[in-house]
Amino acid sequence: MRGCPVVTEPAGQPLGPGPGSTATGDGLLGRRRRRWLKGSALALAVLVVAAAGAGWVVYARLSANITPDEAAAAELARYERERPTALVRGAQNILLIGSDTRAGDGNDEYGRDLGSERSDTTILLHLAADRRSATAVSLPRDLMVDVPGCRRPDGSRSEPVFAMFNYAFEVGGSACTIRTVEKLTGIRVDHHMVVDFSGFKEMVDAVDGVQVCLKEPMNDKAAKLKLPAGRVTLDGEQALGYVRARKSLGNGSDTDRMERQQRFLGALVDKVQSNDVLLNPVKLYPVLDAATSSLTTDPELASLRGLYQLVRGLRDIPTERVQFLTVPRESYVHNANRDQLVEPAAGKLFALLRADQPVAVARDLPETTPGTGAPDGTASGASPAPTFSGNTAAEHACE
Repeated sequence: MRGCPVVTEPAGQPLGPGPGSTATGDGLLGRRRRRWLKGSALALAVLVVAAAGAGWVVYARLSANITPDEAAAAELARYERERPTALVRGAQNILLIGSDTRAGDGNDEYGRDLGSERSDTTILLHLAADRRSATAVSLPRDLMVDVPGCRRPDGSRSEPVFAMFNYAFEVGGSACTIRTVEKLTGIRVDHHMVVDFSGFKEMVDAVDGVQVCLKEPMNDKAAKLKLPAGRVTLDGEQALGYVRARKSLGNGSDTDRMERQQRFLGALVDKVQSNDVLLNPVKLYPVLDAATSSLTTDPELASLRGLYQLVRGLRDIPTERVQFLTVPRESYVHNANRDQLVEPAAGKLFALLRADQPVAVARDLPETTPGTGAPDGTASGASPAPTFSGNTAAEHACE
């Protein structure tokens, strides 16, 4: 090695002090060796500390991306006594709220910021206690529900009202939405996440786009989206237009839009779970950066550690056990442009989730009533578990 002395000994004599020798030459060699070892150890330590420091910088930055929803936590604490009790230890229910806010970087292009926002998409995600399945239930924004009295952003309080579901987020933010969902379903919401348009786009771009399959061409001027039929890989901007479009795809209903959102999210889950993303640090960092940016969560989840503890058991869930469905509903009796729950189907679904029981889904079933098949192999004479209309993350629209 350059800079280190070369020491030789007479043939047949060992390196090091021998009988009767002085410490002059050999002692010098020993000191140089110890000095070299100390220098090497110091260099190694510097490298380890530098690597750890870089890791801490990345960790701190990603954690700082997340906004803790302290106001919601305080509001929910006020109503703790009226909230449902969790029935199964280990099971988790997370409310995912897509906000239509126009405030913030990258969101103003979707319209003026009118000082209020509504939940554009809301999904109740149930994670089984054994982490062998996940069920995502879409809640229509036009569903007529009982919205409790909630604290407004200015500190005043609203009156209880029977209104569209997304009114809860407009009047009282995530806390009001959570209380509305718990009142509607009887299910305890353990965590919540709010993501805006910009965060959604960045997440899609971070995985290099998501592939969808269109049965017919799409030309939506409002969404600035023109796509051919067949398999198409959407970037973030295109994906946002695709999941929000109503009039240019299908029958223009919110039902069709939610089904499209569910299939897209399934494709996104499939893409993120692929080894090409999770095992590639170059690709994983931008995914984590995008996933945490524009994200507001309850304080317990507002760090990488909190998110990791939540999702670490999800890596092994096969895509065919990640299920998507819409709560059973039909047109509201007093207004065809609004929705109402279909009973007893909705009640059965909520009861299964509360008890952490399996929920079965199948494509192309009637939307308003769960099927009567027995996907779990129960005998025809037994009472079969209901099967709801939905799909899994393993399914694709054109297969």
